[in-house]
Amino acid sequence: MKATLRNLRQQAEHRDGVPNRSLGDYVAPKDSGLQDYVGGFAVTTGLGCHEKVAEFKKNNDDYNAILLESLADRLAEAFAERLHQRVRKEFWGHASDERLTNEDLINEKYAGIRPAPGYPACPEHTEKLTLWELLDVEKNTGITLTESMAMWPGASVSGWYFAHPQSQYFVLGRINKEQVADYARRKGWTLQEAEKWLAPNLGYEPED
Repeated sequence: MKATLRNLRQQAEHRDGVPNRSLGDYVAPKDSGLQDYVGGFAVTTGLGCHEKVAEFKKNNDDYNAILLESLADRLAEAFAERLHQRVRKEFWGHASDERLTNEDLINEKYAGIRPAPGYPACPEHTEKLTLWELLDVEKNTGITLTESMAMWPGASVSGWYFAHPQSQYFVLGRINKEQVADYARRKGWTLQEAEKWLAPNLGYEPED
């Protein structure tokens, strides 16, 4: 086994029939006998962008500086969208007959999801380290991680692929101390370390 992905589960009350979701639900369990996969990706269109933006700002050209940053961000998102499409139709082929309009793509009507560490379903950013190790992201793309787990260049997108036909995006929400302590154990952290990285999702006040 190359790596273990650590996920968290919703704990808020839902209406009847609505489960408390975890990304792990979208992977076939071992005893199912099914061969299943989780994919990973990291793309960037920001290489050299920072230097050019700095040049524009030095020349008091804020318009082009903002325009370039916005364009790089949009291209990175488009790159991620296109790569996911190829995964669905070519590489994995679980949606090889997909015929979606641009509006369908915007409304995420495709099969599967591509959540990223730091997104609402998996808000804990250090899981990016696993992705970076599996894909050797820095060597293959030039994308690095800051101390706070932000990607550099900023015009970069990374995440996981899940192909389960019922997979969907969701918000983790608030979680209790018991789950945070269990997550700390699974990550090899102290409770305080887990509380630091999960601070926005804590459903309780941590002790000083």
